[in-house]
Amino acid sequence: MAKRIQLVLTQNVSKLGRVGDLVEVAPGYARNYLVPQGMATTVNPGILKQVARRRELEEQRLAELKQQAVQISAEIETAGGFDIEKQAGENDSIFGTVTNQDVADAIKAKTNQDIDRRTITLPEIGKLGEYTAQIKLHPEVTAKVVIRVVAA
Repeated sequence: MAKRIQLVLTQNVSKLGRVGDLVEVAPGYARNYLVPQGMATTVNPGILKQVARRRELEEQRLAELKQQAVQISAEIETAGGFDIEKQAGENDSIFGTVTNQDVADAIKAKTNQDIDRRTITLPEIGKLGEYTAQIKLHPEVTAKVVIRVVAA
């Protein structure tokens, strides 16, 4: 069986890796496809240092993003609840629905934080009252906010 070759990817390659990844591939795949197409380069000590430095920078960037998400989460959760006004009929049932955009707008108005509406998960809201919504700010950070639906 042939020995595997280490390469550093210079482009994203599906089912293999992303730019800057250190991968091991078969010699024929490297010699006949990846290197001639400019998708990868051979490994040497200088390139290994570059890969390590790039990884460090990426880890720092991800840590900063997580820290920002934690700060936003704390700010949103300490703001108390958010009031959303809807017209109500008999038995406190509301006309229409409370949407993710309504929640994002209420958060923006009260805390001045821009929240992507696609990250908000709402329960079924059909009546006036208090509900808990979840906002996924980061893969490891989720904020829980109280939504109060009140009559307009």
